[in-house]
Amino acid sequence: MLSKNFTVREGTIPEAVSLSMQIPEFVAPHPAEEYQRRLKGLPSLILVAENAGKIIGFKVGYALDEQLFYSWMGAVLPEFRQFGVAKALAIQQEAWVRAQGFTRLQFKTRNRLKAMLQFALGNGFDIIGVEPRDTLAEYRILLQKML
Repeated sequence: MLSKNFTVREGTIPEAVSLSMQIPEFVAPHPAEEYQRRLKGLPSLILVAENAGKIIGFKVGYALDEQLFYSWMGAVLPEFRQFGVAKALAIQQEAWVRAQGFTRLQFKTRNRLKAMLQFALGNGFDIIGVEPRDTLAEYRILLQKML
């Protein structure tokens, strides 16, 4: 039985990678080595949402400079969507980012991921750029929130 009860805590690269392999929208999830490469030597944060001992969502980000934090990867298992998991992860990430002194939070999503675009726009993000790709569905949408 699905429960709407979950907790958010700091997580690990293996936890994030393991969950990313279960996300249907991720065609080719990044291996642990890519996480290590991106996070090495930078202020970074890995959050996981957990329900009854099972990781159900994650969010990973890192500093691009002293003012800008990049929320690189994140997702929630399909059966746990609409329970507020993504919102809880975003709130905790944003609180941590603010506490570290960052003034801007950015991330990219793909044009085909309409729910993510709606989530971002509903949470105070603005579209600040578009990166064309071979198909319109794969265009990258760059979003930013001033903190």
